[in-house]
Amino acid sequence: MKRQAIERIIHGLLAAVAFTAVAILAMIVLFLFREGLPVFREVSVWGFLFGHEWYPTYDPPSYGIWPLIVASVAVTTLSCLIAVPFGILFAVYVAEAAPPAVKGVLKAVMELLAGLPSVVLGFFGMVVIAPLLQETFDLPTGLNIANASLILSIMAVPTIASISEDALYAVPREFKEASYALGATRYETIVRVVIPAALSGISAAVILGMSRAIGETMVVLMVAGGAAALPTSIFDPARPMTASIAAEMGEAPYKSGHYHALFATGIVLFFLTLAFNLVADYISHRFKEVGSATL
Repeated sequence: MKRQAIERIIHGLLAAVAFTAVAILAMIVLFLFREGLPVFREVSVWGFLFGHEWYPTYDPPSYGIWPLIVASVAVTTLSCLIAVPFGILFAVYVAEAAPPAVKGVLKAVMELLAGLPSVVLGFFGMVVIAPLLQETFDLPTGLNIANASLILSIMAVPTIASISEDALYAVPREFKEASYALGATRYETIVRVVIPAALSGISAAVILGMSRAIGETMVVLMVAGGAAALPTSIFDPARPMTASIAAEMGEAPYKSGHYHALFATGIVLFFLTLAFNLVADYISHRFKEVGSATL
């Protein structure tokens, strides 16, 4: 009886914690919508989403966030193209091929990289990467989409590599031994057995890494260039939605149109992140099914 009472107490505490987390999230979402929706009294939803001019302090103001959306998507996509291959290859090497001594050093370096504050990486992008890009490609400025994507990929690689490595370690040893018993080489075992079996975990790693990239603020604020104009190439300065919110929220008068427009931008970012996570979750489950069928 005493054990059952303790279990009920623990169950109640866990349920209370879970309910509290959901309630806090719901309150945050409600607050976001309450502060953001009033902007649509001044501008239509279509004009807000697809307008090409973001001049919230003009008279009359312009609240078009299409350049901000394009900048966010471009920075996230490019950082994904850089970070995902590096992160997965790093995880495969550490989990399956690296000698123990090298593995220890690489894991320590990756953990150190994961612990670097975003402001430090942003400063690195401003001081080192920006002049390098400017001189190499003869650009007016090195603060652009390419710079922001490179720094974001550096931030995302440790997350992708760490979780992918855990997924690779979780593959049962019997799978590898069966592959070797059938005459497969080490390379064939990694490519045709280990990676397909760990695809679900690897896709989850990609989800988490890219979720960090799409929601990152400080890096894009420092190195993306801050131009609220529609970019035409990866070497153009841009201002993702997170950077615009962070840069202007302190200057927007309380309850003004500018204030509500920034919260409405947060609503758009919320839906983009939600859509990204839903798609990624669907892909994760499909990879899980494909991996199981392959095995």
